[in-house]
Amino acid sequence: MNRPFVLAMLSTLSVAGVAADLHAVVRSDKGEPVRDAVVVAVPEAPVAKPGRAPKLEQVEQIGEEFVPKVKAILVGSPVSFPNRDSVRHHVYSFSPPKRFDLPLYVGTPAKPVVFDKPGVVVLGCNIHDWMIGYIYVSESPYYATTGADGEVTISGIPAGDYTVRVWHPQLADVVEDTRRKLEANESADMLWRVALKPEVRIRRAPSATRRGPY
Repeated sequence: MNRPFVLAMLSTLSVAGVAADLHAVVRSDKGEPVRDAVVVAVPEAPVAKPGRAPKLEQVEQIGEEFVPKVKAILVGSPVSFPNRDSVRHHVYSFSPPKRFDLPLYVGTPAKPVVFDKPGVVVLGCNIHDWMIGYIYVSESPYYATTGADGEVTISGIPAGDYTVRVWHPQLADVVEDTRRKLEANESADMLWRVALKPEVRIRRAPSATRRGPY
């Protein structure tokens, strides 16, 4: 098994009681930046001031794709699924953390979906099989998703001990193998090298051949 490699370099002088920043870099085992990796820092003890509270989030349907493809949210957050396309979509999930079904619609459904359990929720469209998206429901308020450069910064982490982990839709290893300890008494940089499985996607139907409202 290819296990993730982490290099942690602590920077800045320790200042007791001051919130810290975690700069995370995620690379593939080939050294390439990994986009859409979710980095989560879970406190080992309750913190006095949580970093954020649940709020209304959004996953759009644009060009017959979910945008963003990977969305990280805090447990308890409601999510709206606006359809920006001229065709109708039928959004659903069979994932255990949240099973739901939004029958064929255009525009924005009147009621958002509340994600009340942590875990990974896989999104699909019952009409367009190639549409796949992911919602990562975090139990911790200290999370972020990497950009095209494979990097992200989680700011304002209160002083304390944390377990940091990485998740990605194509992660070849189990998430537990990415776990690393963090003492958030000063800012830190962490680098992961992870093995990724090839992306498997259903072939997209040619737009020119489709007719009707779907």
